[in-house]
Amino acid sequence: MSTQNQLSILIPTTVIDEVMLKLQECKTSLAPYLQGLTTEERKSLFKMGNKTVANVQKTKSYVDTNPEFVPGYMDKTEFLKDEAVVSLLSPISNLALQLATDVDDTVMLAGSEALQAAMLYYGQVKEANSRGIPTARPIYEDLSQRFSKRTRR
Repeated sequence: MSTQNQLSILIPTTVIDEVMLKLQECKTSLAPYLQGLTTEERKSLFKMGNKTVANVQKTKSYVDTNPEFVPGYMDKTEFLKDEAVVSLLSPISNLALQLATDVDDTVMLAGSEALQAAMLYYGQVKEANSRGIPTARPIYEDLSQRFSKRTRR
């Protein structure tokens, strides 16, 4: 098994602590304004996507300039508030998604490299155990429980 090290970093705990504090501050600041949804609620909603954002923004422009066409059964104030929330939170959502993706990718890459190295070590211990090296046996017995191949059902 060839190992190509693509990631060689140590993140100082001060940086991690600072990021965690700032993320918690962001979460706390936005908490009164955010709304959680159940899986069922998410599935049932009429969703605004990339293509319909422009439709809503264009409609807002017309609602502002031509309010005579707003139906009596439409709550104009709530529409304008909802559109403003989308406009304000979308950049935050995009940045948070970029951060989450980059963090996930880094965790995946570091995890892959760490697992490959662990498998190399386990292979060496397994070989040493099979050759009767006494100090390898307790390590092998412990690690073999974790590295044993599981059968697929």
